[in-house]
Amino acid sequence: MDYNTLVYGSIIALSFLCIISKLCSRGTKKLPPGPSPWPIIGNIHLLGAKPHVSLANLAKTYGSIMSLKLGQVTTVVISSSTMAKQVLKYQDQDFTSRFAPDAVQVHNYCKFSVGWLPICPRWRKIRRIMSTYIFSCNRLDANQHLRSQKTKELIAYCDKCSQEGKVVDIGQAAFKTSLNLMSNTLFSKDLADPFSDSKVELKEVIWGILTEIGKPNLVDFFPILKMIDLQGIRRRTTIQVGKLFKLFDALINERLEEKKRSNCIHADGQNGVFATI
Repeated sequence: MDYNTLVYGSIIALSFLCIISKLCSRGTKKLPPGPSPWPIIGNIHLLGAKPHVSLANLAKTYGSIMSLKLGQVTTVVISSSTMAKQVLKYQDQDFTSRFAPDAVQVHNYCKFSVGWLPICPRWRKIRRIMSTYIFSCNRLDANQHLRSQKTKELIAYCDKCSQEGKVVDIGQAAFKTSLNLMSNTLFSKDLADPFSDSKVELKEVIWGILTEIGKPNLVDFFPILKMIDLQGIRRRTTIQVGKLFKLFDALINERLEEKKRSNCIHADGQNGVFATI
C-alpha cells in the first residue's frame, strides 16, 4: 500500500465518521435558512470561482441572512446593509470573535494578536497598551518628525535613482519606508537601508506568511484533518513565523542589553567613575 492510498483511505474513513456524528447531532441548532448541504463537502461546491457573486445569488433565494455548510464548518452569511448594521452595531458583542485559520495558530500566534483574539482580559490589556503607547494622539504627534524624516529619505532615494538612471521599484521603496517607520516607532531603529537591498529577507518572510494564511486550507473546512496537514500550509507557516519571532527576539535582547549597559554606566557614575560607550 503506497502513501497516497493510505492518505486517501484515511480521509474517506474520517469523513464517514464525521457524517455519522453529524447525523446523530442534527437538529440541535436553530440556523438561518440555506441550501441543503452535500455529504462531506457541504455547500463548498456552490461557491464557484467567484464566491462573492455566488453568495449574492444565493441571497436572492435564501434571504439576507443564510447559513452554509463549508465542509464541517457552519457559516452564517450576511448579505444586506440592514442585517450588517444589526450584527456590527447592535449585536457586536455576540459577533466579536473571529474564526482563526489553522495557519495563524502556529507558535500560538493568534493568542497574542489583537486581530484574532476574542474579547477577553488579554485582548483588553494588549489593546490598552497599543492605545496608550502606540496609537494615542500624543504619541502620534510626538512621532511626526519620524514620518517627515522617512518621507525625506524616500524622496532622496528616488532622486538618487534618477541621477544614476536606475529604475525605482516603488513597491520595494514603499515597503522599506513603511517598515522603517514602524520599526522606529516600536524599536527606535531602522530595519532596512533605503539605499541598499538589505533586509530583503524580512519582506520575503512577511510576504510568505501572508501568502500561506491567504491560501484555501482544507483544515479550515475539515478540522479533523488538522494532524495530517495535507497541503503543508501549517508547516511552511511555522517556519516563516519562526524566522519572524527570531528577528523580534534579537531586537528585544538588543534593547535589554542596552538597558543593562545604561544601568551599569549610571551606577559607575554615582561611584565617581565616568564611562562612555
